[in-house]
Amino acid sequence: MDTGSANPTQSNHKMAGGISTDEVIASTSEMELQNEEKEKRAAELVIANRELAFQNEEKEKRAAELIIANRELAFQNEEKGKRAAELTIANKELAFQNDEKGKRAAELTIANKELAFQNEEKGKRAAELMIANKELAFQNDEKGKRAAKLTVANRELAFQNEEKEKRAIELTIANKELKKAEDGIRQLNEELEQKVIQRTTQLEMANKELESFSYSVAHDLRTPLRAVHGYARILKEDHGAHLGAEANRVMNNIMVYATKMGQLIDDLLTFSRLGRKELVKVTIPMHELVTGLCTEIRNEFSNRNIQITISELQPAQGDSIAIKQVWLNLISNAIKYTKLKDIAIIEIGSGVKGNEIDYYIKDNGAGFDMRYASKLFGVFQRLHSDETFEGTGVGLAIVHRIISKHGGRVWAEGKVNEGAVFNFSLPRNVTS
Repeated sequence: MDTGSANPTQSNHKMAGGISTDEVIASTSEMELQNEEKEKRAAELVIANRELAFQNEEKEKRAAELIIANRELAFQNEEKGKRAAELTIANKELAFQNDEKGKRAAELTIANKELAFQNEEKGKRAAELMIANKELAFQNDEKGKRAAKLTVANRELAFQNEEKEKRAIELTIANKELKKAEDGIRQLNEELEQKVIQRTTQLEMANKELESFSYSVAHDLRTPLRAVHGYARILKEDHGAHLGAEANRVMNNIMVYATKMGQLIDDLLTFSRLGRKELVKVTIPMHELVTGLCTEIRNEFSNRNIQITISELQPAQGDSIAIKQVWLNLISNAIKYTKLKDIAIIEIGSGVKGNEIDYYIKDNGAGFDMRYASKLFGVFQRLHSDETFEGTGVGLAIVHRIISKHGGRVWAEGKVNEGAVFNFSLPRNVTS
């Protein structure tokens, strides 16, 4: 057996170096696979690079936009600063113009000096024109332009001269008008002083007449009124038993209306005196004053169920006697207009609003129609019948006059059969 010869089949699967065909094929497939992967990676890198380039471009655009936005913001800030500066300049210009009105007289002198100075300037301008003409001889290329400029300059100079003459005329006219206005103001002041003297005299005469009228009301009217009341009372006491029911009713009405007339006279006198009486202002302990009044009124109406709630009341500057009259009138009104209620509920309080102290008194009484609220504080203005709620129609007018004289306000809110709120304000003493 020949052992030196090789197997033909085995020799076909072997290559030089002892590597088989299968291994070569496998290696080649592996290399092709790796090449494909490399190409994919290369393609992905190209895409990634493009994406990166695109993102860089976007970043640059955003950076450019930010730069533009920052510039715009800086521009807007500059514009705001310019506007603020322009406003400042405008305010200064306005103040300057106001000052200029007072300086016109001084400007007349300055204008005359300016005219003399401008005449000197004219001479200088003539010399400058001569120099300019000599200069034209050496500047051949500029001859046409310089000639036009000289023409414009001459026209401007002529225009300025005309304007100066106009200004001089205007200053002369303004000076005459100023003098005329001063004469008019002087005449008006003299007339005003004369009118003040006349009005003061008239006011003094009116006050004397008012005092005389008040004296007449206090004495001349009360005397016959007391006589009417007295005679009716005597007639009832001495002869009432012999007269019929109707006669006694009439005599009772006479005495009631005489008493009411007396009260009306007292209220009118009080209202009249308020216009002449000087206020004596002190610090009023408002809470203490109102609490005392409410105690007195409760005792007077002990037969009624009256609930009064008083919140803390701010002290105020005012005439204590006059302000006490205000509270007395308002609380009496609240008591009167709640008489038809089983339980009268009255609330009193105050509050501070700005430079005012507001006081209020609220009740659950008859109330009123807000359409007629403007009539409440007039003399003899009443929104309810005299048979239901007695009164003279002067009490709220007295309240209005006292508070107005203190520099305050009075107002009211209400609803028919649901109660009312009366308010008044007094100036706040801000230094306290």
